[in-house]
Amino acid sequence: MRILVIEDDRKVAGFLEKGLREEGYSVDVAFDGDEGETNAYVYDYDALVVDVMLPGKNGYEIVRGLRKEGRSVPILLLTARDSTEDVVRGLDAGADDYLTKPFSLDELLARVRALARRGGSGRLDRLIYNDLELDRIQHLVRHRGELLDLTPKEFQLLEHFMLHPEEIVRRTELLEKVWDLQFDPGSNVVDVHVGNLRRKLRAKGAGGLITTVRGVGFMLHEGESG
Repeated sequence: MRILVIEDDRKVAGFLEKGLREEGYSVDVAFDGDEGETNAYVYDYDALVVDVMLPGKNGYEIVRGLRKEGRSVPILLLTARDSTEDVVRGLDAGADDYLTKPFSLDELLARVRALARRGGSGRLDRLIYNDLELDRIQHLVRHRGELLDLTPKEFQLLEHFMLHPEEIVRRTELLEKVWDLQFDPGSNVVDVHVGNLRRKLRAKGAGGLITTVRGVGFMLHEGESG
């Protein structure tokens, strides 16, 4: 899952980014309303975490604009204001949930999981390919009913492959979607993690599903391992 955090307080933004990443999410951060709104239109996010008081456009304006354009991405508003009027204003703007500062990381993660369960338009909470089943809400993967013990990055890799079955997935795409990094031609981070994922799949009898497309990337399909 990819989440956008729009928060101008860099300490709070760093706290949110770290906590969400440790939970296995891919996270982008914007520090003002204008940049955040642009990112929300350009990229496909599974959820937004948006502070109300922002430089440029505020959180209410961002939510109203996205809803006016028909964007159904789940949105959690953050604010130091807890009056009923402020809560109603945020929900009327189109936010799905509202969290008052200060809050615990556990509470925020629970709210994000709840938003993910609701999902946006066309979101699939369960991905199935061959005998693999991936639960995007509970972060669980099973092969023929047997659980696989994957790290957060391995889970994200497999999730991306299962969202694009039988398509060539380039290394650059994986760096951007799973690691939020620009392409580094000297990095082997993708190959190392794909190798670890393959070994775990092979141990469960699914070792031939991810093949190498030499010089390009990888593909999830029914074939021999490469």
